Amino acid sequence: MSYVIPPAAQAAVPVLGGGMFPVHRIYCVGRNYAEHAQEMGFTGREPPFFFLKPADAVVPVADGALGEIDYPPQTGNFHHEIELVVALGKGGRDIEVSDAASHIWGYAVGLDMTRRDLQNDMKKQGRPWSIGKAFDQAAPIGAIRPLATTGLLTRGAITLTVNGQPRQKGDLSELIWNVAETISTLSKAWLLQPGDLIYTGTPAGVGAVVSGDVMEGAIDGLGTLRVKVR
Repeated sequence: MSYVIPPAAQAAVPVLGGGMFPVHRIYCVGRNYAEHAQEMGFTGREPPFFFLKPADAVVPVADGALGEIDYPPQTGNFHHEIELVVALGKGGRDIEVSDAASHIWGYAVGLDMTRRDLQNDMKKQGRPWSIGKAFDQAAPIGAIRPLATTGLLTRGAITLTVNGQPRQKGDLSELIWNVAETISTLSKAWLLQPGDLIYTGTPAGVGAVVSGDVMEGAIDGLGTLRVKVR
């Protein structure tokens, strides 16, 4: 195939042990921990809803390394959201909850970075809020651990500190919609593909960071993700 301009590089995330995981799409689940839903002004187990980030929003951070992201433009309220990321190795449509685990290739620690003021402004106006979520460097992510080495993750601590001070703390068992339910629901609206990443939601404690801050997120069995804001 002959392109009229040079094609963009394939977005990819390193795999622990070697190799790269090519990213197709990034799906994100909104308000998927009860306490976070409450701090955002909502309550209860509402039907799941989703938004997307561009594949090239990923900022891969190797194990043990300190990643860096820029403080983005047009915001004065730049928020962290620590999340379990599910990497799909098999796609499909109308996937049954009971079969969803067979589509998982691995897991990673991720950050759903958010321009909260822009997001809130768009919500108030009844407009799409992609500007608050789908911007450059909005999806830092650690190395992906293959399912074959982690087993299915249904519980385990998920935490985030900023400059060593605790900010977010929860447990994967507290997900309102678990990973299998999320995969099944997504597959009813989109044809899922190998290479899709799913950011599964964040526990309570989201808050702002500024230039110079260092975030350290951790999930039991998946190591840590360290990212500095430039």
